[in-house]
Amino acid sequence: MNLVFLPSARDDMREGFYFYEKQQAGLGAYFLDSVSADIESLTIHAGIHRRVHGAHRLLCGTFPFAVYYEVDAPNDTVKIKAVLDCRRDPKLIAAKVRGIMPSA
Repeated sequence: MNLVFLPSARDDMREGFYFYEKQQAGLGAYFLDSVSADIESLTIHAGIHRRVHGAHRLLCGTFPFAVYYEVDAPNDTVKIKAVLDCRRDPKLIAAKVRGIMPSA
């Protein structure tokens, strides 16, 4: 499977990086490494995760984040829609995943 990040997902990753980097120098890079490893696992396990808000949801192992994605089987592609902090307002998460709002 090929992984494709939608622009909104890239923005989410950048936002997470800056949040954790403000907490402690180097933590942002650790966040990116950890979440990227979770996302990389989708090349093998895409489609097995529960659907939430109309997309598959992968819960990250180290940080309280979830990766929302769609599987495009005919094109052998996984589209990463959003990478969101699970501690956010559930209504905000639902709106972001459904594409109602450009960023959260």
